[in-house]
This record gives sequence, structure tokens and C-alpha cells, in this order.
Amino acid sequence: MSLPTLAELPAILLPYASRAEQSFRDAVAALGDDHGLSAWTPQRWADFARVCAASDFVIEQSVRDPLMLLELVAWGELDRGFAPGELCSQIAGAVQQAETEDELGRVLRRQRTRQQVRIIWRDLTRQADLVQTCRDLSDMADACIDQAYQWLYQRHCAQFGTPTGRRSGEAQHMVILGMGKLGAVELNLSSDIDLIFAYPEGGETIGVKRSLDNQEFFIRLGQKLIKALDPMTVDGFVFRVDMRLRPYGSAGALVLSFNALEQYYQDQGRDWERYAMIKARVVAGDQVAGAQLLDLLRPFVYRRYLDFSAIEALRTMKQLIQQEVRRKGMADNIKLGSGGIREVEFIAQAFQLIHGGRDLSLQQRPLLNVLGTLEGQGYLPAAVITELRNGYEFLRYTEHAIQAIADRQTQMLPDSPEDQARIAFMLGFSDWAAFHERLMYWRGRVDWHFRQVIADPDEEEGEESELVVGGEWLPLWEESQDEDAACRQLTEGGFTDAPKALKALAGLRGSPQLRAMQRLGRERLDAFIPRLLAQAVEHANPDLVLERVLPLVEAVARRSAYLVLLTENPDALRRLLTLCAASPWIAEQITRFPLLLDELLNEGRLFKPPLAPELAAELRERLTRIPEDDLEQQMEALRHFKLAHRLRVAASEIAGSLPLMKVSDYLTWLAEAILEQVLALAWRQTVARHGSPQRLDGTLCDPGFIIVGYGKVGGIELGHGSDLDLVFIHDGDPQAETDGAKPIDGAQFFTRLGQRIIHLLTTQTNSGQLYEVDMRLRPSGASGLLVSSLGAFDRYQQNEAWTWEHQALIRARVLVGSQDVGHAFEQVRANVLRRERDLAKLRQEVSEMRAKMRDNLGTKATTAGRGANAFEATAVFDLKQDAGGIVDIEFMVQYAALAWSAQHPSLLRYTDNIRILEGLEQVGLMPAADAHLLREVYKAYRSAAHRQALQNEAGTVAGDQFADERRQVMRIWQSLGLS
Repeated sequence: MSLPTLAELPAILLPYASRAEQSFRDAVAALGDDHGLSAWTPQRWADFARVCAASDFVIEQSVRDPLMLLELVAWGELDRGFAPGELCSQIAGAVQQAETEDELGRVLRRQRTRQQVRIIWRDLTRQADLVQTCRDLSDMADACIDQAYQWLYQRHCAQFGTPTGRRSGEAQHMVILGMGKLGAVELNLSSDIDLIFAYPEGGETIGVKRSLDNQEFFIRLGQKLIKALDPMTVDGFVFRVDMRLRPYGSAGALVLSFNALEQYYQDQGRDWERYAMIKARVVAGDQVAGAQLLDLLRPFVYRRYLDFSAIEALRTMKQLIQQEVRRKGMADNIKLGSGGIREVEFIAQAFQLIHGGRDLSLQQRPLLNVLGTLEGQGYLPAAVITELRNGYEFLRYTEHAIQAIADRQTQMLPDSPEDQARIAFMLGFSDWAAFHERLMYWRGRVDWHFRQVIADPDEEEGEESELVVGGEWLPLWEESQDEDAACRQLTEGGFTDAPKALKALAGLRGSPQLRAMQRLGRERLDAFIPRLLAQAVEHANPDLVLERVLPLVEAVARRSAYLVLLTENPDALRRLLTLCAASPWIAEQITRFPLLLDELLNEGRLFKPPLAPELAAELRERLTRIPEDDLEQQMEALRHFKLAHRLRVAASEIAGSLPLMKVSDYLTWLAEAILEQVLALAWRQTVARHGSPQRLDGTLCDPGFIIVGYGKVGGIELGHGSDLDLVFIHDGDPQAETDGAKPIDGAQFFTRLGQRIIHLLTTQTNSGQLYEVDMRLRPSGASGLLVSSLGAFDRYQQNEAWTWEHQALIRARVLVGSQDVGHAFEQVRANVLRRERDLAKLRQEVSEMRAKMRDNLGTKATTAGRGANAFEATAVFDLKQDAGGIVDIEFMVQYAALAWSAQHPSLLRYTDNIRILEGLEQVGLMPAADAHLLREVYKAYRSAAHRQALQNEAGTVAGDQFADERRQVMRIWQSLGLS
């Protein structure tokens, strides 16, 4: 197909051109100088009128930054194609001027806008053909990604050290693979970019005191890179970044080593991932290592034999496509609809997968080149290739025209007369009718060829499916009835918003995961969905059930064994729907980690979590089955264990079989069991590398180390999403060297041990992280040593700690580690907290700290808490931070313990607020009624906070809730002399 010429500007678009010219002239005039505008030729103004009449984006950017367009004209960049490397040099020069990450983001966005205006201008004035436009867009993406990566890499190395290979000893760089249209150098005017991040080999960073694992280094770097490119700011965006093509999709690690990638694709790679890898290209990072990676993955994509095994998968995909394009509303999508862009791509990729292993000429990325090879090698007749090529180019020009209007990622034909006129004008037609007639011709030809290539000669029609459970819903799922009938059936089943439910099912049907399913998986899905609908209508709110469960179905589509589990175990499906209906948090957890579905099989186990000794024993047994040197599997086992038991606790809480206090008990026991094993793992690894440290008396530490829990874990009050406030303490000799092959002094050893513990707890794997860890309560906070000796901890608490740190110490207790060090810590804690205090000064300091917290963390509607009515009853109530809330009760308990434990040491026996309040009542320091009230209110607040967490809602409630309770709490606050 020849390059389409622009038609004459239609009357409906003349006002657009006129307004654009006037707005631009006004914007230039505001600069105080015409900057060469007076030298514009009539042809330049004609081009300006045509481009701006077609593209709102160009005129918006030109009026916003007129100098940009004036410079593009003055420097001749609208009138010529760039030389190789020229575009990259421009972006690199701009990026080098950035001093901060914020500046980097601004520079990239402004460069993108500048180049986008230039590319659209050249496309709409027909100075660039389809291939040139796609190449410019892809070159711009390559340059933005690579320059941002290089900028961030240097600064990350300065901060975290240089990532170094464990085997090679060489510095490591990330390899960034571009997939899809970016990989094929076929980006459209408003494409997102599909990326996969990898690095050559494991190891850790060097050159800094605290090294990072290579994977952790590159995960942080990858997150920063996405942040530099993806978010929408006042300067726009660079590219929308999609990372879902990586192994395990959104649930997978952001960055994997070459070995991990190779293993994944060898063991678990799916057919759709083979399709995706056809277009993979190294777009940024280490090009040499990237070439090696693609060589590693090539056997996965291209089989060395004639791959007839792909044919069944191709036919399954054909069925999925046909089902999708029959959906209402998809007919006008020129990419996904019948006869659309994707069908041309599918034809080419089908031949590549089947024959590419033996015919190396098919191992290429750009679609037009592949079509040429199919013709040259005789796979398809020349006439067919000509029609496919012309149809594809017409569709791509149409796609560019649609996206040039507003720089939006869409392939839907517009329905407004103005935008329809724009499309026709850009494609060279006098009106919409003429354009649409031609478009439908090409779509018809593409669809015909698509059917010829993918047809199944043995396909039989008219066979009736067997009657199955939920079979009455099968016609709705298979779209064998019209929309009105489907909506009626949903409404009669109890759905409140039948069109929305139908749309959700259609969205599932058209999702990428389902389009990529193999036939067996699709058959399993078709058996499951009717059962799901049949059970959903048994619930009081089937709309909510469907809304929360369909994302899970989409998430497990590639692992259809989970669908079989639910199909064959209706009780498990019933429990799933009940839990998801009760809690969006549970629904999200199971969707993110589908392995949790196994927990639904045993009702007795699900609703009866084990006690602390059983928890610890079960985890120890699991880990003993894993080889000691298999750290990755150990980390996964720890995470699986936490996820499973946390689900059991949440399920029991929802079922009402586990009250609030027991929920916190179980979650705390779970954390302690995990910390016990994490400490053991970290200790073994650190000792294996450096040997054992010594105590001051010369004996070996084993381990001479404790993990102290503060805050919620210290007070046995963990919630479902709580982090861990930890402090590490040892009693080793900081000067004495370890007895290993690579000896280090004791201080270094325990620091590395602490770093290892944090790494094991916080590293993101396929199953998430174990816990967020907060170490800021250690001596001197974030500026202090990661691990303190017991003596240093004692001296700090006695001589330097603030009152608020002593308040925190009230809730501190030893979680795991050496019993001897633990006993010594308890003595230090008691000595610090039991000393006599100036009560007036104590009241003042506690009151001032609480006032600061309310001001900084409470809602604006609450005051500093003075007076019995110091809040607005109509405003929202932050359960934790507002006046009369959780923290007020905690501060009262802490004040009382600090004030009176010298006379009543029993107040230090426990670290949880409930039992300290009981102690205050028993020794007569608080009236029984007040102590009882505070305990009940505290539990009520925390129960409400738990409910909010399970509903994925913030810890706030309506102001008319707990109004009386708040007033009583504030009354008691004042009765203690606090202000």
C-alpha cells in the first residue's frame, strides 16, 4: 500500500485550524519576541493548520510550550529524518543535565513530548511512512529507557555498591528486554511498552559497608526506572510500562537472573509466552549479556523440529479470538476485532512458531519483514502476502490516526462526527463513509486469510455438551444467547446489576490470560464458570461475589489445575465465595497467591489454626525437608507458611470462631515461629562464611543474640498487615575475631547477621515478602548501629534515651534468640523502667509527645485532646491517632507504668495493654470501672480496626461511632493529670 495522502481539510475541521493558529500566535506573542514566527512560509502555516486540525495533542503542547515547536521548525527537525543515533544523542544530552530523580523525570517527559510532536507532525504531513514513524517511536523509547537506566545505575552503585557476579567477579548490568511492538520496532503513536528485566548472575554489591544481594539491587533499580518512565505528572508521561509479561506475571519477582529465567521457561513456559518471546529485543542495559540471554531462550521459542504441537494451541487461540470478537462493543476495535491488526500478527507468528526452529529466516521480529520471508520462502502465495501487507498497513495508519488525535492508547473507531472527519482526512478520504467502506474491505480480507491459515479441517459443529452442574449458565458463558436474555437470567438469579456482571464476564473472556490458554485449560475454565455462577447466586450479594472472584479466575487461568480443584471440590468453592464475599483483603490475597486455594480443601484445618507450639513444630518440620544450601526454596517455604496460616486466622476471624485477642495471639505466634527459623538460617549462613564469634570470656556465641519485638509484636497485638518493630542485641566481644576461614570482628559479624535477617524477612519473591521491618526503635534510631551490644543498649537506655523511648520499652519483649541474653535484657528493661521519676515532668513529656502525634497523624477535625468534648462528632474518627482513640489508651498505660513501676514492679510483668490495665486495677492505681472501661474500649477499637483492614479500608470510622467511648477515654486521660 502506498503512503496515504491527506485529503483536503473538510469544513467541519476548519474552526479547529483557525483556533489553533490564533492560540499559537497568542502564545508566541506572550513570549515578547516572535522567535522566527514571521519567517514561516505559507506552506508551513498550511502544514500547521492540517496537523493541528487533526491533532488536539499537537496544538495543546504547542500552545503550552511554543518555543518547542518554534525550535523544531528553526532547526529543521520537522523536515528531515534523523540520522542513526541522533535522537538518542539528543535525549542523552538532556538527561545528563538532570541532578535529581525528579529532574530526570521532567527531562524525559519533556523530551518525549518534543519528539512526539515532531513524529506526529511528520506522520500527518506524510514526510514519514509507517516504517519510519514506528522506528522513530521505538528509537525514542529505547533512548529514554537506556538513558534513564544508565543515569539511575550510576547513582545506585554510588549508594548501594556495584553489583558483582559471584562466579565471574565482574560488574553486573541489567538487561532490559522490550517485548511486543517495542521489541519488533513497531511502536504506535501511543503504545505502552512491555518490558522484562534480567541480570546475568547472582552475587552481591561491593564498595560499600552494607552490601546488597544483586537481585535486591536490581529490583530497587527496576522500580526506580519504572517510576522515571510511567507515572503521569504535570509534564505528562514518558511511556506506560507493563511488566506483566515477566515470569509469573505481576506475582513474580520484578527482576530475575539469567539462570532463573532459563529454568522458568524450560519448566513452566506457556505457548503464549513463546509468542511473546518471538519479538523480544534488548532495548537497554547490557547489550552483550542481552544477546547471550536471547541465545539461552531461543530453544524455548523455536523448537528444532517441525513443531506440530503448536497447532492445537493455535486452534485454541483461534477459538478464544472468535469468542472475543463476538462480544458486543468489539466490532469497532481495529486491533482486537475481526480482521484486525492482531489477526495479521497471529498469521505471521503461527508460521514462525511451527517452522522457525528449522527455518532460521523466520527468526526475526518486524512483521512486514516476516511477511516478506513467508512470500520469498513459499509459505504463502504472493497475492495473499500483498493483501495481508496492504491490509496491515491500512490498519496501522488508521491506528496512528486514532491515537494522533489526543495521544491516547486506543484502537476504537471514534463515534463523534469531528473525530470521524479527522480520521477520514488523515487517511486521505473525502468523508467518513468512504473511509469506513475501505476499512471494512481490508478487515474482511484479513479475516478471510486468517480463517484459511488457522482452520481446523476436523472441526465438527453441532455437538451438544453434556449436562453439568450449573449447566443452565453455560449458554450465558458461551454467549449462545443474546444480551437481553443473559441479563434476564442474571437478574432472575439475584444479580442487582446484570449488565455490569455480564460485562465482567465478557472482560474475563477477553483477558490476555484467557486468550493465551491452551485447549485443556479452556475446557477446564468452561466447566468451572457455570459452577461458579450457580454457587454465586446462592449468596445474598452475587454481584459482590463475582466482582471479587473473577480476578482470581483470571489470575489462575494459566494454571488451570486450580480450576479443577474448585470444580471437583464444590465445598472448597463454597468456602472461597464465602470468604471473598466477606473480605476483599482475603480475595486479593488468594488472587495474588493462588496456592492458598489448597487451604480451602480442609474445613477443619481452615477454621482451626494451630497453637504456638504446633506452629513452631510444623515450620521446623517443613524446613528440615529442604537442603540447607537451597536458600531460595527455604525462603519460599517460609512465605508459603506465613500466607497459609495468616489465611486461616482471617478465615477464623470472619467465621466468628476466633475473637480479637486470639487473632492477635495467633498472628504474633506466627511471627515468632518465622523469626525463630529466620534467625537460625541467618546464623548458619553467616557462621558458614566467617566462623563463630566469641564472648568476652572467650567462649563461642551460640548464638549470643536476641531479636526484641516492640510495638504491636511486642505487645502481642499484631494485625493482618502489621509490620515488625525489631531491635537486635548481642553479648559478643565486638573486638574479637570469628574463628572461620574469613574472620571478621564480632561487631561486623553481628551487623552482617542482622542484615541477613532483614534480607530474609523483606526480600520480595514469587510469594511476596515475609514482613516489613522497622528498625527505628534501636538506640539512636536510624543513625544508630543496626545491632547493639547488651552493654551499649543498657548505657543508652540509662543515659541517653528519651521518655518516648522508655514508653516504647514498656511494650518490648524478647521474641527469639539466646535465653541467657534474653534474661539479661529483661533485667536491663526492668532496671530502666523501675527507676523513680519526676511525675510532673513525666506528665508534661508524655502529654507533649501525644499532642505532636495528634497534630501530625490525627485527622484535622480533632484537637489536641483537651476537654471532654474536644472533637467534632460529625467528622471521621481515626481509631488510632485521634483524641480518645487507641494511642491515648496506650499512652495512659505507658505513663502509668513509668510513673508507678518503681513501687509496683508487677506492672512490668506483661507488655500488652490489657494485662497492664488489669495490673493497675489490682494494685489500686486505677478505679476498677475505669480500668474495665479502657480494656473494653481498647478491644472495641481494635476489633473495628481489624474489620476495616479485612475490608481494605483505612482505620477510620464515622464520627458518630464511639462518641461516648471517646469522651470517657478523654475523661480518664484528664484524671491522670495529662493534658
